[in-house]
Amino acid sequence: MSERRDWNTKIIEEFRANQGKVGGMFERTPLLLLHHTGAKTGTVRVNPLAYANDGDDRLVVFASKGGAPTNPDWFHNLKANPRATIEVGTDTFEVAARVAEGEERERLWNRQTKMAPGFADYQKKTKRQIPVIILERVGSG
Repeated sequence: MSERRDWNTKIIEEFRANQGKVGGMFERTPLLLLHHTGAKTGTVRVNPLAYANDGDDRLVVFASKGGAPTNPDWFHNLKANPRATIEVGTDTFEVAARVAEGEERERLWNRQTKMAPGFADYQKKTKRQIPVIILERVGSG
């Protein structure tokens, strides 16, 4: 787990040093930093996540966890505490998270797998349906 944390820390540092841009394997991937509150601990944690833009003030993230059999911790935390903060580029703002269902989920998932085919590979690796989460901007600013 600390290896994963070190990996995330390096991505977060690069993201912040380069106005939201990250090189290497993520060079062409839009990334955001999700600040979420632990469901059990109340600790605020930060995860870099790939996202898709779905119109004004709506970003979409995918709880793929690389096709692992379980959902990522950040997904459980968002379900317990749907208010979160994200960093996109040089902007930081508050969002409300909700899980997309039905046709909306299918539309967003299908679009993502066309734009980033690796997500379809993640789905093939797991029996669970990968959750699609909509992050909607709240408040002003």
